[in-house]
Amino acid sequence: MERTVVSLLLAAMLLGGQTAKAQSEGGLLLGVEAEKTLGKDLSLNVEAGFRSRNDFRTADRWSGSVGAEYKLAKWLKADASYTFLYDNNREKLTNNYWRPSYWDTRHRLNASLTGSYKVGNMVRLSLRERWQYTYRPETTTDRYYFADYPGYPTATWNGTDVWPVTQKVRASKAKNQLRSRLQVEYDKKKASVKPYANLELYNSWGIEKIRYTIGTGIKLTKQHSLDVYYRFQDRRHADENDDDPDMHYIGIGYKYKF
Repeated sequence: MERTVVSLLLAAMLLGGQTAKAQSEGGLLLGVEAEKTLGKDLSLNVEAGFRSRNDFRTADRWSGSVGAEYKLAKWLKADASYTFLYDNNREKLTNNYWRPSYWDTRHRLNASLTGSYKVGNMVRLSLRERWQYTYRPETTTDRYYFADYPGYPTATWNGTDVWPVTQKVRASKAKNQLRSRLQVEYDKKKASVKPYANLELYNSWGIEKIRYTIGTGIKLTKQHSLDVYYRFQDRRHADENDDDPDMHYIGIGYKYKF
């Protein structure tokens, strides 16, 4: 039974990876977390993160978050968090203009419920349902219009005739998403290495993004642990205005508990 469950989820992940578009990039995910346990059921945490893109060459995001987790029952836990995001938005090129990449800020709230079930002595299944709210404040960006754009005079940029139009305002935006994650994990008591695999769907009136992750938790000491993983992010169903490609990530997370 345990082998069957693991095999099915791994097969689904491999199938998802085979559907990757030719246009995809590699990136790095780094995280550092500190967790403080308060009593038997409550814990608080702070975390800092970094993300890269463009085959590891370009910084994509810095983040910081604070959160809390509470164990409602042996099989059910709840958590909530606030995250500050500092994002490097990709450049955009159309027939009429070029918009350089730029940094902006975002604010994110999360609230989750996670239920888990132990299959035998070594395998744990879990399902997490997370509500995610992201707010992006109003941002001002530059655009460079090409010479053949009607009504604009020309200048020269990088050997091409363009005309810069400054102070283009991007309106503030708020977005709600439901994130559903199914995970299978090796969870033998006192094991120092715990491999896992999960599948996560991002839903906002339709599936927008799918994440396939396989990795392992590594317990170094009672207080120190690592999380090492590979993730494929499928954006085939993302908003048509979203120009991000599919992503292949290598992730490393460090956690300190006290």
